Amino acid sequence: MTQMVQITRIGVLSLGKIFGILYAFFGLVLGALMSLVFLVSGAMVGDTGGVMGFLFGAGAIITLPIFYGIMGFISGILMAIPYNMIANWIGGLEVEVETKE
Repeated sequence: MTQMVQITRIGVLSLGKIFGILYAFFGLVLGALMSLVFLVSGAMVGDTGGVMGFLFGAGAIITLPIFYGIMGFISGILMAIPYNMIANWIGGLEVEVETKE
């Protein structure tokens, strides 16, 4: 049985946490790709380039997930607040859900 429900309010911190985790995962993937690019390009440059490529690559795997996670958390909060105000004014997002019986 399917029915339409309306999301009229989103928990501000709840959305912030969800966005934070999603963005941190994206940062991890991006950091891994960046690490790979730096390692390959550093190996092509020579002796000193390999060390710098390793340092920047390892740094990307650590710093990008943290940075993206923080930015995702802030973005989630900044999206939930206006959503709640707009949903109060014009109604919430309509979602079709299916219940199992």
